[in-house]
Amino acid sequence: MPIDWPVLLAALLSGLMGGLHCAAMCGGIATGFSALSPQGGWQQAMQVNLGRVGGYVLAGAIVGGVGSGLLQLWRIDALVLGLRVAVGLVLVLVALRLFGQGSRLTFLPRAGARFWRLLQPLQQRLLPADRAWRRIALGMLWGWLPCGLSMSLLTAAWLQANVRDGALTMAAFGLGTLPMMIPLTWSGARLGRWQQRPGLRRAAAGFVLLAGLITLASPWLMRVPALHEVLVALGCTPLPP
Repeated sequence: MPIDWPVLLAALLSGLMGGLHCAAMCGGIATGFSALSPQGGWQQAMQVNLGRVGGYVLAGAIVGGVGSGLLQLWRIDALVLGLRVAVGLVLVLVALRLFGQGSRLTFLPRAGARFWRLLQPLQQRLLPADRAWRRIALGMLWGWLPCGLSMSLLTAAWLQANVRDGALTMAAFGLGTLPMMIPLTWSGARLGRWQQRPGLRRAAAGFVLLAGLITLASPWLMRVPALHEVLVALGCTPLPP
């Protein structure tokens, strides 16, 4: 199965340009890690944030596997098409969030909050964060903290119904957040504001919107001979015969 490049690039840009959201949502957590680690520095900040990205990847693989299991259980061509359209719709909603059009899919973080409460006691067992493995493990737990943006991308990962694609989608999102979150974790200050320049943010949101529309419409667009090869190269899926 080819890699779905529009979805991956949209996930990467969502993480990169959603930096202000990440700082607002996780700023206190990020800056707190410098206090939790007695020898805070770039290396420690990197370990925490790589652990967070690892948490995203694990979550993406799990939900992608669940989606794949559902497809194996119900082998219906219309379901495959419906999931593809749903991925496109989720990306459109993510783009609207980046455009600043209010919260979308607000029920998703509420749905994950109960599971997060089950994980919280594990944090105390990993303190003090004085070893690399403890910082990485704390970062992985941090990656499971429910928020609107990460849960929206996790929904897209689930709808892709594939372990690999689910993991790659969340990896791309996580990597996109690093330029904001590593300095924030290291310094305890809100750095990386260059990411919030209106022009850059709108351009990224426009690309995510375009990726969502292409993902949504690609099964039909692939019937146009002039577009077929381009969409195949991007990893898009045709309509079932």
